[in-house]
Amino acid sequence: MENGSSDYSGALELEQEPTSTCTPPSSSSSASAKQAGGWRSIKYIIGNESFEKVASMSLVSNLTVYLLSNYNLSNIYVVNVVQIWNGFSNIFSIIGAFISDTYLGRFKTLFFGSIASLLGILTITLTAGIRQLRPHPCDNNRDHCQSPDALQLAVLFLGLALLSIGAGGIRPCNIAFGADQFDSKTEKGRAQLESFFNWWYFSFTIALVIALTVVVYIQTNVSWTLGFAIPTCCLALSIAIFLLGRHTYICQKPQGSIFSDMARVISAAFRKRNLQASGGTVYNPASTSEEAKIVQTDRFKFLDKAAIIVDPSELNDQGMARNGWRLCSLQQVEHLKCLLGVLPVWVTGICGFIVMDQQNTFGVLQAVQSNRSIGPHFKVPPGWMNLTSMIALSFWIFIYECVYIPLARKLSIKAPRLAMKKRINIGILLSILCMLVAAIVEKQRRDLALKHGLFVSPLSFALLLPQFALSGLNEAFAAVSIMEYFTLEMPESMRTVAGAIFFLSLSIANYMSSLIVNIVHKITSSNGKTSWIGGNDLNHNRLDCYYYVIAALGALNFIYFNFFGCRYCDKDKDNLKTEAQREHSNVVGESSEPNDEEKALDITGTTKRAT
Repeated sequence: MENGSSDYSGALELEQEPTSTCTPPSSSSSASAKQAGGWRSIKYIIGNESFEKVASMSLVSNLTVYLLSNYNLSNIYVVNVVQIWNGFSNIFSIIGAFISDTYLGRFKTLFFGSIASLLGILTITLTAGIRQLRPHPCDNNRDHCQSPDALQLAVLFLGLALLSIGAGGIRPCNIAFGADQFDSKTEKGRAQLESFFNWWYFSFTIALVIALTVVVYIQTNVSWTLGFAIPTCCLALSIAIFLLGRHTYICQKPQGSIFSDMARVISAAFRKRNLQASGGTVYNPASTSEEAKIVQTDRFKFLDKAAIIVDPSELNDQGMARNGWRLCSLQQVEHLKCLLGVLPVWVTGICGFIVMDQQNTFGVLQAVQSNRSIGPHFKVPPGWMNLTSMIALSFWIFIYECVYIPLARKLSIKAPRLAMKKRINIGILLSILCMLVAAIVEKQRRDLALKHGLFVSPLSFALLLPQFALSGLNEAFAAVSIMEYFTLEMPESMRTVAGAIFFLSLSIANYMSSLIVNIVHKITSSNGKTSWIGGNDLNHNRLDCYYYVIAALGALNFIYFNFFGCRYCDKDKDNLKTEAQREHSNVVGESSEPNDEEKALDITGTTKRAT
């Protein structure tokens, strides 16, 4: 796309054929185009997604245990590796979204991401299968442990890096690519799209159950090599299924990245910083898209300067901007405003995700040093603990959608669904409760272990289940609501951006969690004292005190959200689009002041207050 030669702002694309099939045209291209998309292609997409999730989740859920038991690393080192790896995986999701929107499209981005993931998990499988790629195991008491050498760590980190790159290509595109197969402008297409999301979540749940039970059990109790070879084969099978359906897919052409437009808006607004933000003529060309144009809002008025026409020479003979870094469209400006408007709630999400991270690392470490026996011959794999969070999340969604909502409608409750502000507040409170429960249980686990002089505490793993369940409920209330908020507050053309900033919040939470761990470790280990979270044995630490610190962070998050962030959640009402909101006029020459009717329209095209 030429610089400034067209008004791209998400859906504002001047190409006449934004979609195509994923195969080269043939003599029967028109017939095949009619058959492309819909449920014919969805079966391949869901099949691909299911096997990919079995592969990825079986590694994610048990990586902490693998590093601890096979690489002789300290607890704090393992936590840092897992958190930083998760952070990079989420950061690469933003890069993947940019590449998908600008250059490759979703089909190619998914394919290359899957290849990178396959190479990554194959590398991890080699570390389990080749003895020279791992250090010698510790003795029974873990008193004498050989540290991994540089080559062993290099191969391990190479595999994790490839998995992060692969996640960057898969995460932002998989659901969006499935949604591309339906025409959301028709009633039938919208119904099919809703059904697709239900089936996608169902397949995701089944894949997660298989990964957290069968595969994790094999990894922990049979063989790490076999346990990693199974997800490797699953990922290879997912790629094969994905390619088998190639002739059935509808592929959206790359339309350019909104991130580039946002940089242009900031540049243009800075160049015109001395202008008055109101009273000028704004550049707002007609859209060739069927998506509703975003009306001008009153917030962040300084950004409106980027769309003010200072000199008629800024436009070419067709009325388009000559230089996109000096003059941006009103739509580009409003897209950046949409992003800035969700940041207060975004900060709340980061703090909430920090709490969730603790159970994926320290919670699993607690399980490692707890009594996991069920009967004389069976031990629960530590990776199974995360299954509790998933069950709690799924159970609440089922109760909420299938019991609470129908019952509320029968009782004629005007607004049966819980308000977004209320759901996020409940999620934050559950996150605090999760840390308090985890701290109490950890103190009991540690005291029993020290009393009996054992590495593995006699405390049953069952007492750890409530904290994992609370973590899952926190995700069901807060995380799902925040993702919903991002989606509702942004226009359809910014779906990828909504997903990208959600993954960015996860990434920052990973890095913040790692930073907090290192700060707490450094402070508590000063002057020769025993660290709260260092070493290889939780029995010599005070993990319960660390949990109280995270609970205090959750309390601060609750105060922040209720005094500041919740103001931006009061707009979650009347989320219905109307044809009256579709504007296709006012090419150039609009006043920069929105009229009263425009102020009544929400930035996402809904009948809400513009703020």
